[in-house]
Amino acid sequence: MKTDGVVAPAAPFSGRKQSLIEDARRERSSCSSGSPGPSRYGDGFVFEEKDGRVTLNVLFTLSSEKNAGFFKTGKIFETFEAKLLHIESRPGRKTKNSTTDLEFFMRCEVHSSDLDVFINTLKRVVDDVRSVPEEKVPWFPRQIKDLDRCNMLITKFDPDMDQEHPGYSDPEYRKRRAFISELAFRYKQGDPLPTVEYTAEEVSTWREVYRQLRSIYSSLACRQFMDGLQQLEKECGYGEDRIPQLREVSAFLKERTGFQLRPVAGLLSARDFLSSLAFRVFQCTQYIRHSSAPMHSPEPDCCHELLGHIPMLADKEFAQFSQEIGLASLGASDEDIEKLSTLYWFTVEFGLCRQNGTVKAYGAGLLSSYGELVYALSNEPEYRPFNPEETAVQPYQDQTYQPVYFVSESFEDAKMKMRRYSAAIKRPFAVRYDPFTCSVEVLDQPGKIQNALSKMREDLRTLHSALEKLCSS
Repeated sequence: MKTDGVVAPAAPFSGRKQSLIEDARRERSSCSSGSPGPSRYGDGFVFEEKDGRVTLNVLFTLSSEKNAGFFKTGKIFETFEAKLLHIESRPGRKTKNSTTDLEFFMRCEVHSSDLDVFINTLKRVVDDVRSVPEEKVPWFPRQIKDLDRCNMLITKFDPDMDQEHPGYSDPEYRKRRAFISELAFRYKQGDPLPTVEYTAEEVSTWREVYRQLRSIYSSLACRQFMDGLQQLEKECGYGEDRIPQLREVSAFLKERTGFQLRPVAGLLSARDFLSSLAFRVFQCTQYIRHSSAPMHSPEPDCCHELLGHIPMLADKEFAQFSQEIGLASLGASDEDIEKLSTLYWFTVEFGLCRQNGTVKAYGAGLLSSYGELVYALSNEPEYRPFNPEETAVQPYQDQTYQPVYFVSESFEDAKMKMRRYSAAIKRPFAVRYDPFTCSVEVLDQPGKIQNALSKMREDLRTLHSALEKLCSS
């Protein structure tokens, strides 16, 4: 996310060297109280407690000798005003005396004061009553409107707090930044994207960045980036003389790949940023770097977003790759979030790919940095083939050039490798994005999975019918 205009590698950096992901994890743990974990009440394992009621999972067995037990169980639920949330049954484990046992799984709500008596009463009419612990996962958005809650900012490079920021000693710049940031803070999903009337000084900064980078793109940027940039120049007025507005760029992306933009006030925590990608939403800054350092920004700004990221997000294959990283992050542990963020860093931010036997850049951190773009495609750094298991644990710096870059053979190859990696992330569920409702479905029950399979069969029937028509014509 940094940029630097120096073509030669900088001297070894001796200042900030901690990863952005570590900062994100530290700030989240210090600023967020988090959700309380499960707690025990007697023999019942409680997952949620609210308004005097608790939620728990109960597993029990009914033997052939207690066929009436199920009906007695219903009476117990009625007596204790228990609310049944989910029920499943299956053949129980065979015993010496019976082969017809049924095992029941029930998720229910009861009054917290009744919990112990409720469990003990169940034990009188059914066998082998036990609670089933449910793995708690970090909160994540389920609907696109939930992104209003994904707003944890990292203040590491804020010009109001970072004395090394080029705008730290410029009160007018800081005031301007605060004004633009406030537009993002007030934004709610569904609102019109805010418009910024950029000053002559801001446009001048954009012009210098655009002119310098545009002069080297044709020889160093990948084909997909060049295609996207040319479309943006043709349809969204990309050029030296104006800074594009989020509203028009978002409409352009949505038409091509389903991605849309959302204004953000600064550098987001890793978890919140990746969550947004799951919904094909890219959180985009609208402020611009300080005019005293047009070829350097210690944080993402509109030059980085609009020039580095947006042309690539106009490519369908790359957009799918980006979304799949986001989907893999939903409900992931802090450790997995750090690994996914590192993968994002070495692909979407600083990725290289091979095209027609030549290495080209597709990472936004490279494509928005004249100095590092030239450096990355010189003979100076080390190249390694993209391997998610290795890439995910590769150390990196956020304020100096990368000593190592990972090269993908193609976006399709990178996507397949990322899918295999993501499948190994330990979560008690899978997720599926519904583009019609812009929501994420959590596949954690057989019924949900059957429904998803049914939808897939319909799609396959449509494709099969199309193929038959094509073959018969």
